[in-house]
Amino acid sequence: MPKIYQTLPLIALLALGTSLSAQDTTADTAADTQAEAGATETESDQASDPAAEPATEATPQVQTGRAAQEDPTYIKEEYGDWQLKCFRSEAEEDPCQMYQLLTEEAGNPVAEFSLFRLPEGAQAAAGATIVVPLGTLLPEELKISVDGGRPKTYSYSFCTMVGCFARIGLTQADVDQLKAGAEGQLQIVPAQAPDQTVDIKVSLDGFTAAYSNVSVMKN
Repeated sequence: MPKIYQTLPLIALLALGTSLSAQDTTADTAADTQAEAGATETESDQASDPAAEPATEATPQVQTGRAAQEDPTYIKEEYGDWQLKCFRSEAEEDPCQMYQLLTEEAGNPVAEFSLFRLPEGAQAAAGATIVVPLGTLLPEELKISVDGGRPKTYSYSFCTMVGCFARIGLTQADVDQLKAGAEGQLQIVPAQAPDQTVDIKVSLDGFTAAYSNVSVMKN
């Protein structure tokens, strides 16, 4: 199509816009004239009527504020490299879990490890939630080992904007191994480099003391 035919509609729209603008300007001018005349008449009426009340300004709206929301979690105790993180509740005693923020060599956080005990007779002695970065290759699953021993693998449960979560159960033998160990290790596989692995260290300093004080989750 020749460019001239592509330009014509645009010129027509611009002309229409200019015409509408001119009409709006004329209309606005007429409206302004009428408004000024009305205002003059109103002022004249107010001047001739001493009982007329002066105009008052509207009361400005102000913010009265609201109570700040309290952080639902708090750190109750620290045991070595583990924290006892508790959740505010209306129960007689706030539920608490073990928590450790895992970092890489430069000190940047890369994962989270939370752990709580389960009631006697449950399928596992403890439950844990491990959060790893987004971009983890999920089919490769999460591997956990202690002191370089043979690892166990666990599948991921779901991912959110925070990261990918693995909700796992630990047997009593697993817990005993963590108590006796010096260092745990998480191993994940990045989705962008499926032929490589990323090892994340888990300090076990203070694990036994923290485990002795962690809550038993009944639900």
